[in-house]
Amino acid sequence: MPAMTRKKKCPPEGAADWLLTYGDMVTLLLTFFVMLFTVSEVDEAKLQLIIAAFSGLGILEGGNTLEPGELAEMGHSIMALPSQERGRALDTARKEAISQFQPEIKSKKVRITVDERGLVISLAADSFFREASAEVDIEASRDLLQRIVGLLRTLPDSKFAIEGHTDAVPTDPDGEYATNWELSAARATNVLHYLADLGAEERKFQVRGMADTMPLASNDTREGRAINRRIDIVIISEGHL
Repeated sequence: MPAMTRKKKCPPEGAADWLLTYGDMVTLLLTFFVMLFTVSEVDEAKLQLIIAAFSGLGILEGGNTLEPGELAEMGHSIMALPSQERGRALDTARKEAISQFQPEIKSKKVRITVDERGLVISLAADSFFREASAEVDIEASRDLLQRIVGLLRTLPDSKFAIEGHTDAVPTDPDGEYATNWELSAARATNVLHYLADLGAEERKFQVRGMADTMPLASNDTREGRAINRRIDIVIISEGHL
């Protein structure tokens, strides 16, 4: 009786199903690390799109596609995210501010930072005001204030705030400013008046007297108190309008 031969099963054609998801994940990871490498050129809206692309990863799913248009899987459109143009403009303003105020940054008269409020140009109060005074030394600060106005005018769609900050040393209650609240508000208001005189649009500004409620350093040292005495000119971020 002839021996029966077994038919060999052919392996399935094409790549295994899991390779599709694996390949998708590797591609997204590569894109992610490339964008991290060039993060200085990525604005906030683009970064959110990158993060959103990973939300679809799963055992049987790939990530979302980074394309202009509606992100159906997120339930949002790109227009619902922070404005890409606004983010790009603020990034450009930050670079321009660092370039324009480089001498003052080196001499510690100006600090450029970004926080939850937006882009912050901090002016060391001791360079612009006498002790316990709200009168701006316009002769010493005119050139800097003019450059600030020029920078702000490149952001026609932005709103701004001027915040006065003091150290924790009480003012003379019998003097012109009974407390640091009055002193910080008066300093911020006077800076606004000068910016408006130099061409800034006054209606785009808010003025805030913060007294000693937002210290950047310890008030226990002379150096810390000097850092805390400042005027913050804030280019307000989208979420803080």
